[in-house]
Amino acid sequence: MPREFTEKDIEIFNKLAPEAGGTLFSREAGHQFPFILRPISHKFAESSEDFRARLERLSPEELDYIVGLALEGKEDVQSLDEDFEELIAVVTEKVSPERAKQLKDYVGIF
Repeated sequence: MPREFTEKDIEIFNKLAPEAGGTLFSREAGHQFPFILRPISHKFAESSEDFRARLERLSPEELDYIVGLALEGKEDVQSLDEDFEELIAVVTEKVSPERAKQLKDYVGIF
């Protein structure tokens, strides 16, 4: 069962994918996206560079919030493939190298 998006989740999703028009639903599957980053990576971003540019729209606080969700197992970052490295780079620059390391170490568990 997907987690319920909070207002903050919705704000972040809309900042990352304004072309979604405020909807959190997958047209193909007909259900709400269960995560923030996976649909951005797999459905909206046209490349890793585009994914990174979208992440750079977020404030350090918003990025740290996403890292926190990932570390709690509430945000899927394992399936981001090459976009995971872009996430790590942006977190390193905008939040801290320590926080990026926490995320890399967490994903290394899987």
